[in-house]
Amino acid sequence: MAATERLREIQQLIRLRRSVFPAEYKGGEVERSFVELMLENANWAPTHKFTEPWRFKVFSGQGLLRLTEAMERIYRSTTPPEKQRPEKIAKFRRLPEQVSHIIAICMHRSERETVPEVEEIAAVACAVQNMHLTVAAHEGVDGYWSSGAGTYSDGMKDFLSLGPMDRCLGFFYLGRSDAPRRTGKRRPIAEKVEWIES
Repeated sequence: MAATERLREIQQLIRLRRSVFPAEYKGGEVERSFVELMLENANWAPTHKFTEPWRFKVFSGQGLLRLTEAMERIYRSTTPPEKQRPEKIAKFRRLPEQVSHIIAICMHRSERETVPEVEEIAAVACAVQNMHLTVAAHEGVDGYWSSGAGTYSDGMKDFLSLGPMDRCLGFFYLGRSDAPRRTGKRRPIAEKVEWIES
């Protein structure tokens, strides 16, 4: 394959990537082999000093019930009663029927702290982008990175059995979908770039 053709395919894939929300999933299971491929691609993200800080906890089947019950419990314990929304609780309860897998996205922080924490977080974000691009390349499967559901709470950290310096950075929802790919939009890159040439 010519380099220009490969570049065109990569560009198309990047621009095709979209967040598709669980409400748009149609139920059904995504093959484990695909989930494993997606995670293997995540493992090839850039990482300073090869710390490879990404960690993933994959929930499926009855594991989805355990996770969504924990999400509801944490929401109730961290949200004042007058601010709790019944539709939010209903959303947690619908998730096991909508999604195939929910992947907790975690950052493992080395006790040696060989690189700044922000670089470890950035490495995990790159790993998630690799997951998203893998999903974008696969017909009939969609994904969504969410940072809701008590992501940053101590309760979620305890539920996921994370170490004292580790962090939960969100959840990757994965499901079967035939939602049409929405057209993306971005402001021109020229608004966000400054060229310094002298």
